[in-house]
Amino acid sequence: QVQLVESGGGLVQPGGSLRLSCAASGSIFSINTMGWYRQAPGKERELVATITSGDSTNYADSVKGRFTISRDNAKNTVYLQMNRLEPEDTAVYYCNLKMRRLAIRTDYWGQGTQVTVSS
Repeated sequence: QVQLVESGGGLVQPGGSLRLSCAASGSIFSINTMGWYRQAPGKERELVATITSGDSTNYADSVKGRFTISRDNAKNTVYLQMNRLEPEDTAVYYCNLKMRRLAIRTDYWGQGTQVTVSS
């Protein structure tokens, strides 16, 4: 029912920029948290950035000052502007949606989009 579709991934040179987009469709509660996670080969999935429906943000230390997360509540869309990309940023990036009804929280995930930073 709920689907997340990412776009904007690809190949970029070190120091370059990419902008990821994730659109959520289906029955979306107005109060929620959306974010981006990433997973590199052989490593665990890690949080990159999150943003609440009230625009409260949180970033991993490794991306602070370089990445900016934003959202459009009317469109249920979250964005990730990535600047000054480094080879260490290479990973599959996943869009995430967290919603709560009563005391029950549910997570939804996109299919993932590959970001490769290489010269």
